Amino acid sequence: MSEYRGRFAPSPTGPLHIGSLFTAVASYLHARQQNGKWLVRIEDIDPPREVPGASDDILRTLERFGLYWDESVIYQSQRHQYYLEAIEQLRQQHKLFWCRCSRKELESFAAYPGYCHRYNADRPDSAIRIRTDQHIIHFSDLLQGPDHWSLAEHGGDFVIRRRDGLFAYQLAVCVDDHAQHINTIVRGIDLYDSTCKQIYLQQRLNYHTPIYAHLPVLVNRTGQKLSKQTFARPVNDLEPRNCLLWVLKALGLTPDSSMDLADMLPWATQQFDIHALYGQKQHIAPDFSE
Repeated sequence: MSEYRGRFAPSPTGPLHIGSLFTAVASYLHARQQNGKWLVRIEDIDPPREVPGASDDILRTLERFGLYWDESVIYQSQRHQYYLEAIEQLRQQHKLFWCRCSRKELESFAAYPGYCHRYNADRPDSAIRIRTDQHIIHFSDLLQGPDHWSLAEHGGDFVIRRRDGLFAYQLAVCVDDHAQHINTIVRGIDLYDSTCKQIYLQQRLNYHTPIYAHLPVLVNRTGQKLSKQTFARPVNDLEPRNCLLWVLKALGLTPDSSMDLADMLPWATQQFDIHALYGQKQHIAPDFSE
């Protein structure tokens, strides 16, 4: 493989919580072990959900924990032209259609029923969907093993640009991973279901498919994924050394509890084995993050 290039790509919907820090540390350590590059991308393509100042707060938090990135941070809000170019490339393949179906109309279907397939040219007040037909995606995840998905059985034709004009996550992430030459993606298993859609777009756009490693998701003691919606505490509210100690232990490491914060990541880079997380789906976080 060419030079390892990984990334951490948070959305600025609030401050970093321990679930996000867990992912950031794992992706950082894996990149550093390979003497590779670790990049940060801010996925700010959904303004209604974003919190003012959150992007800067996330970056400062990463620095506070010693998670320094190797190249300039890119912001998806500044990359709309590239997403439009990708849409045009897909349009020329006759793979797109313009859809006005509401969520209520589709809620009883496991996959898109094809109501708007005939609208294969621009029309106002429409989302843009890509046809998936009976395409089956085969891939092997570094932590979850080999798998295959029928797109027709997992939602079918999916949105790449929303009805409100905002670009969909699936499209933007593929375009930007390609632009940044990302070849290894370490992220939470909560995004596992997105993988087949992203690989499908990569194939249609003639992009290289990265190696994927889906980490166990952190949950609270009731089994809920740690998130802003479940009131996960921001890591800025926590004592950083104890917080990072817990993250390293959750990643299967045994750091000395007396270790200084500045020494933890260099030590962990030498010790981390991502394969120790093979097959894991979730990990219970301590009370301080609930």
